[in-house]
Amino acid sequence: MNIPLVATKPARPGKVRGPRVKNKKAIAVFILPFAILFVLFYLTPILYAVYESMLVIQRDGTFGEAKEVFGGFAQYVQVFQNGPFWASIGRVLLFGIVQVPVMLGLALLFALLLDSPVLRGKRFFRLAFFVPYAVPGVIAAIMWGFLYSPNLSPFSAVTKNIDFLSADLVLWSMANVVTWVYVGYNMLIIYSSLLSISPDIYEAARLDGAGQIRMAFSIKIPLVMPAIVLTAIFSVIGTLQLLAEPQVFRTFSSAVSSTFTPNLAVYSTSAIPNVNLAAAFSVILALATFVLSFSILKFTQRKDA
Repeated sequence: MNIPLVATKPARPGKVRGPRVKNKKAIAVFILPFAILFVLFYLTPILYAVYESMLVIQRDGTFGEAKEVFGGFAQYVQVFQNGPFWASIGRVLLFGIVQVPVMLGLALLFALLLDSPVLRGKRFFRLAFFVPYAVPGVIAAIMWGFLYSPNLSPFSAVTKNIDFLSADLVLWSMANVVTWVYVGYNMLIIYSSLLSISPDIYEAARLDGAGQIRMAFSIKIPLVMPAIVLTAIFSVIGTLQLLAEPQVFRTFSSAVSSTFTPNLAVYSTSAIPNVNLAAAFSVILALATFVLSFSILKFTQRKDA
């Protein structure tokens, strides 16, 4: 018996589906509080700042009522023409180029010391290194401001010969305050990364005759490099947001102007008040922070590859 041949379509390959996500409602319930806070206190202020930066103040006549109208990029034109603001960015970049490597170098050194079997009294030193971070930045700036002041410092023999609050040294006096406060915080991140290294790696290195210094440079530092990069990015962001220290030091030194750092320029401009220009300053500063942090991250990733 002849069976007629019927043309059949080739079977379509089935779509590869990932594992089904269970308990979607429970996941949404846990994510929802964070999402609400993220939108309210992070995204909304950013969008509002961008909106405010697009407005300008206009008056009907000399003494007319002031009103906000859409001005496009008029505020940003003023930002790029504002010399003191760009000078403040250059100042904090110089600050970061010197202060961040010194701070992270000390943090790495202290973390390696805490991880070394040679050091005794590790609990005491771990607490001693971290305690300055518990001091609020404003309090730390006030405390160091008194120590730097020639008329108030208990070390007057030094402060009367070296003016730490002069125009040449005040930036580095602030760098000392920031380093003193944040070395312990960065040390703790690096030290936690060191504790995650498997002891078997150290045992193999000791069997090969490696000492503590060789293990530090050949094993520990390369393995904690992601933690160092993380602390570097955090430090860069913090440098561009420098506010508490210069604001406090203005009361001790006439060398600290109202535009000494970008954040201080934003604060002073908004107090005039010129909220729209201050918002434009903030947007440009946020973009500069993002570009610089992203560049550091990409550079380190390319170097590792």
